[in-house]
Amino acid sequence: MHPRVQQVTERLIERSRATRQAYLAQMQAAASRGVVRGTLPCGNLAHAMAACGSSDKEQLRLMNQANVGVITAYNDMLSAHQPFEHYPEQIRSAVRAMGCTAQIAGGVPAMCDGVTQGEPGMELSLASRDVIAMATAIGLSHNVFDAALCLGVCDKIVPGLLIGALRFGHLPVVFVPAGPMVSGLSNKEKAAVRQRFAEGKATREELLEAESQSYHGAGTCTFYGTANTNQMLVEIMGLHLPGSSFVNPNTPLREALTREAAQQACRITALGGDYISMASIIDEKAIINAVVALLATGGSTNLTLHIVAIAQAAGIQLKLEDLAELSAVVPTMARIYPNGQADINHFQAAGGTAFLVRELLNAGYLHEDVNTIVGRGLRRYTQEPFMDGDSLVWRDGPQASLDEAVLRPANNPFNPEGGLRLMQGNLGRGVIKVSAVAPEHQVVEAPCRVFDSQHALADAFKRGELERDLVAVVRFQGPRANGMPELHKMTPFLGILQDRGFKVALVTDGRMSGASGKVAAAIHVSPEAIDNGPLRYVQDGDVIRVDGKTGELRVLVDAAQLQARTPAELPAEQGVGMGRELFAFMRGAMSSAEEGGSCFTQALESLQ
Repeated sequence: MHPRVQQVTERLIERSRATRQAYLAQMQAAASRGVVRGTLPCGNLAHAMAACGSSDKEQLRLMNQANVGVITAYNDMLSAHQPFEHYPEQIRSAVRAMGCTAQIAGGVPAMCDGVTQGEPGMELSLASRDVIAMATAIGLSHNVFDAALCLGVCDKIVPGLLIGALRFGHLPVVFVPAGPMVSGLSNKEKAAVRQRFAEGKATREELLEAESQSYHGAGTCTFYGTANTNQMLVEIMGLHLPGSSFVNPNTPLREALTREAAQQACRITALGGDYISMASIIDEKAIINAVVALLATGGSTNLTLHIVAIAQAAGIQLKLEDLAELSAVVPTMARIYPNGQADINHFQAAGGTAFLVRELLNAGYLHEDVNTIVGRGLRRYTQEPFMDGDSLVWRDGPQASLDEAVLRPANNPFNPEGGLRLMQGNLGRGVIKVSAVAPEHQVVEAPCRVFDSQHALADAFKRGELERDLVAVVRFQGPRANGMPELHKMTPFLGILQDRGFKVALVTDGRMSGASGKVAAAIHVSPEAIDNGPLRYVQDGDVIRVDGKTGELRVLVDAAQLQARTPAELPAEQGVGMGRELFAFMRGAMSSAEEGGSCFTQALESLQ
């Protein structure tokens, strides 16, 4: 192992010792009950199988055949989730062939961040992760299942499914992806039309046509945002079948992988000799592997929130320092938009996860001695799936990258370190992703302009008020203020200013889209403004230094002078309308961004 990876892992194990032991004790107690439906009162069991066909009823009466609970995030609004419409029957058919049964245990909400970007509904996005976790728990709480399948892909959905499923970690849990849509209009061309529209140089019809050519079919959006980062990390944590993350929907290989995932869930229940619980897979080493994969591929900054919250659900106390220390040594091996021009299909064609895992294992950046849904050891994930006639087979993945403009070996990376840094100073602590930011744009020191919403920034741009070197401060955007919506709508405006030759940076207690890129952005700043964080006292004209190279985040104002100011008031219109008022209690319970922006942090701590 690389010494830094080993050091961070050992520190994480020690820091988490008490909470991890408490979690495992809870899972062991749940597992010790055996096949729970065998102990249910007859009326309860009758309810569980009332709507099943006669053959399934006969199987459910037996206690030596698995019953698989399916949690699905299917809806037609998300292109990535639309293929899940046909998965239930594929799954039922596959497990019946093994003499087992499967039931849809529950559905979880799955909002499309692409639809809600810049709209009121985006303020529900982060909270939806915790709602999904609770919905997952409700589905599995029927407690008649020997294993679970989770069908989800996109931004908050997979983290929510993970958090919820981890509270049933005594069960085997297999995640089943749907794959990315085939490539359409390039992300570079799409971004260019967005910027031209922001400048008034493209019509709405031209913009809609460009967007429609980019987002044009079933499957995950092809840029390397949160959805595809989710898939990368879930596979490297060992919860997907090897090589299954980025196989396009509606293909024979995709269907074969879905069937195999369902059957594998049946094989690894406690009813047989190959029992592999989710709790035994998601441990400290698996979490470190996920962080390494995030850094090596330049993944979404949203995962810096989610991976902390996911780890908490397994009794693991991951911190931003862990991510930052690993980022200093983990090489950047992939260039996928917004960190390059390729999309996720190009990454897959260049060698995909099989090549990535082999390189990271051989260079000592990944822990090989981990459990996965296909057994002990991560080396199996250096293989990729193929169809051999009607049969699904795995073969060794490429030994060399097929396109080093997209994917490189560990000894010849795009950058010797990952693109994530911890930002800290008298404005608080946050993160910055510099993998897509040119070196000459990573350090900005300039007077700031303060906004309380991304819409106010857009209006100021349109009035021509931002034509200068600028640090844009956008506050009251944290988890407790308004639910921490993505601030993606600012990206074209800030990008235009940078392209015009100005030095531009962003500082916010909110978050950017997983597709944010070329402008230096110190995000997730904690404590957030609503919690009386320093951002609440910043005023227009204050000089702020954002140094993405050293991690410095500082307002160049005397501390006493800053604290003597009257704190800014929370915008009155936030959190009301479009259902947002229903989530006020959740915003009040949210932990800081540094702690995962989760409603569950305090509750989970009380169990340890």
